[in-house]
Amino acid sequence: MIEIFDETGSELDNKLIYEVFAAVAKEFCLPDNAYVELTVADGETIREVNREYRNVDSVTDVLSFPNLEVKLPFKAEDYPDDVDMATGELTLGEIMLCYDRAVEQSKEYGHSVERECAYLVLHGLLHLLGFDHIEESDRVKMRDEEEKILTDLGITRD
Repeated sequence: MIEIFDETGSELDNKLIYEVFAAVAKEFCLPDNAYVELTVADGETIREVNREYRNVDSVTDVLSFPNLEVKLPFKAEDYPDDVDMATGELTLGEIMLCYDRAVEQSKEYGHSVERECAYLVLHGLLHLLGFDHIEESDRVKMRDEEEKILTDLGITRD
């Protein structure tokens, strides 16, 4: 499950975000109790968080805060001590999306805001699952996963 906290009053398509999460859950065999928090923030808020947690004083499009060190393929039994006893949830982590930046980037790349938000949430989810793009080979692997999932969902670059 992905829970969305929109601090901006944006017109984010929550249904599309749920579909992205479901596609990632299916692709990586995540258990039904997998949980992610998504906060939709404005530029100044994400800048403050970026500065506080990454020592980078700038607005960015998406931040991910993994709760687990995920090993793929994902097996729920690998995380027995990470299930919240009160809720039964296995929290993968948190994602913060900058809606202002998503709007800017959608114009820059010539596609819809919905497509950009879907991509950024997907990107953040993959980071929670241990993907990164520091090395070129890892970047290619992550990009391939992103494109596969977006294509499967019919989310194109318009």
